[in-house]
Amino acid sequence: MNKNIFITRKIPEVGLKMLEEKGYSVTVRDSDMPPTQEELNFALREKEYDAVVTLLTDKIDSAIFEANPNIKLYANYAIGFDNIDIVEAKNRGIYVTNTPGAYANCVAEHAIALMLALTTRLVEGDQYVRDGKYKCWSPDIFIGTDLSGKTLGLIGAGRIGEKVAWRLMHGFDMKIIYHDIVRNQTLDSEDRADYKTTIEEVLKEADIVTLHTPLLPETIHLINEERLKMMKPTAYLINTSRGPVIDENALLKALKEGWIKGAGLDVMEFEPNPVSGLTDLDNVIITPHIASARESARNEMATVLAENIIDYFEGKEPRNNVAK
Repeated sequence: MNKNIFITRKIPEVGLKMLEEKGYSVTVRDSDMPPTQEELNFALREKEYDAVVTLLTDKIDSAIFEANPNIKLYANYAIGFDNIDIVEAKNRGIYVTNTPGAYANCVAEHAIALMLALTTRLVEGDQYVRDGKYKCWSPDIFIGTDLSGKTLGLIGAGRIGEKVAWRLMHGFDMKIIYHDIVRNQTLDSEDRADYKTTIEEVLKEADIVTLHTPLLPETIHLINEERLKMMKPTAYLINTSRGPVIDENALLKALKEGWIKGAGLDVMEFEPNPVSGLTDLDNVIITPHIASARESARNEMATVLAENIIDYFEGKEPRNNVAK
């Protein structure tokens, strides 16, 4: 029996090819922009689809599930799945899969790139040259901050956090402190990694705080005004997880008033738009959610996604079902 799959936006060819080689009928929506709720609702009513491939920009809720009740698999092309109502999916007996582990290395490297760009004042220096302000070398322009010997604070120590820690511990001689609801045995085995029982301990002690938490109701505004004030005035904050983990208005105030020294963001609370005034500041670097933008990672994600769908259609438990 033929299986019909709807994909909200194009994914890498390797994943499409895997599905087509299985004989599945694949319909890819023809647009580079995310569908509106109305567009997605209409598209799912047009045909008897058996599965839907979603991206993290697609909001999947009860209204979407209701558009085509026969669909029992939503395969998310992302590690996170906060864009999908998991509780409602469970209630309806719908499978939801994600693509974990596919780009931990990339995100870790991007987080470190943000740290280096901030501490070396690289972006400021580049703009200074482009603006024609560089007239001669001087020993006191764009003085940066050493990473070596400093303390890195992880909030969230899963695959990505662990890889960030390992690289900075062994490559930059940094001390590592971390907090997570589950202790990381690999980090615990390292002499220079210390587990902290509270987030507050990490914020108070770290020279650089990097966030690697999923977006859950309890992690929205995990970093708020109160907690930003706990950080050192010389500290930097890095976020490559999800934008709403930080109260961005509070962060704007912290950066303007010098509660912290700087911030590096790959995600924003109101993505794709940062809060008004944030881009006017020199002590923040913002990238457009590109931490996992590597060909290798994108292809691996597409492969994992296709494997999840094939598992489901072949009567197996999808290996990355998050709606159990």
